[in-house]
Amino acid sequence: MNITTIVFDLDGTLMSSHETIYQATVKTLKECNYNVDMPEDQFYTKIGMHFEDLFRDFGFVVDDFDSFIAKYKSIYFEYIDLSIIYPNVIDTINYLYENRYNIALLTTKAQDQADLILKHFGLADKFTYIMGRRPGLQHKPSAEPLLYILKELDTLPKNCIMVGDSELDILCGKNAGAYTLGVSYGYRSSDILKTYNPDFLCDDISQLKNILKNDTSDKS
Repeated sequence: MNITTIVFDLDGTLMSSHETIYQATVKTLKECNYNVDMPEDQFYTKIGMHFEDLFRDFGFVVDDFDSFIAKYKSIYFEYIDLSIIYPNVIDTINYLYENRYNIALLTTKAQDQADLILKHFGLADKFTYIMGRRPGLQHKPSAEPLLYILKELDTLPKNCIMVGDSELDILCGKNAGAYTLGVSYGYRSSDILKTYNPDFLCDDISQLKNILKNDTSDKS
C-alpha cells in the first residue's frame, strides 16, 4: 500500500462526543425558537451527518442556518467536558507522529470549531492538516474534501487511509480512491459498516498500527 497519510474523522472516531453534540444542539434549537422532537437514541445514529441533512431526517428545516451554526459553535463549548477521547487514540496518534506519517482530520464541523476542539484536547500539534467544513466545498460522502487534503499534502489517494465510524467516511474514502478503515466503537455498528465494504474494520484504533506494520502490498 505504501501508506503515508492517515485521515481521521472526529466524532465517533477520535472522541466520544455524542453528549456534547446532543446537548448543544437541543439548547441551540431552543434558543432559536425551534420546538422539535429529536429522541436522543435516534440522534446518536445520525452523528456524522451535516446538520441540514440531520434535521431533514427529523422532518424540519432551520431557516437561518448560518445563525444557528454561529450560536451552536459558542454553546458547544459549554458542554465540551462531556466529550472524551477514546481509548488508545493518544497512543496511536503519537505512533503515527513519531513514524512521520501525515496525520489529517476531516470533519463536517466548521473549520474554527474543529481547530478549537483539537487544541482543547491537546491534539492539534500532532496534525499535519485539519479540515472542517469550508464554503464552496462539498462534504462527506463526496470525495472532494478528502481530495483537497491529499492535494495539500502532495499525496496520492492510494497512499492514504481514511478512518471513520460511519458510512459517510467509508464512502468518502472509496469515492476518492483511498483505502478505508471503519471503526466499530463509534456511532455505527460493525454490521452496518460491513455493508459498505471498508478495506479494514477494527474495534480498537490501536489496530491501525498493525495494519501499517503489515503494509507490504501495492494498490493498483
